[in-house]
Amino acid sequence: MRININAIHFSADRKLKEFITNRLEKLEKYFGNIIEATVTLKLENSGKIKDKVVEIQLNVPGNVIFGTSTHKKFEKAADEAISGLRRQVLKYKDRRRSR
Repeated sequence: MRININAIHFSADRKLKEFITNRLEKLEKYFGNIIEATVTLKLENSGKIKDKVVEIQLNVPGNVIFGTSTHKKFEKAADEAISGLRRQVLKYKDRRRSR
């Protein structure tokens, strides 16, 4: 799986990129045919607090799976988005198997 991490209007540090990469690689144990993951990191100004937004797009054979999450920390937002993707990947795998 290729993993592309894009930070919009800031530069993400190496530690954050490694954290996201490690979590995404764990998805391969549920479904090994993931072609590519594109991660977009954004800062959202909503009042006094800057929320962190993580959007992840997974390219799988014949489909695109998308997950997004907003939280005060990038790590927590990434965990939530990847958790949602895991459920979607398992559902996608079941649908492919039942064909």
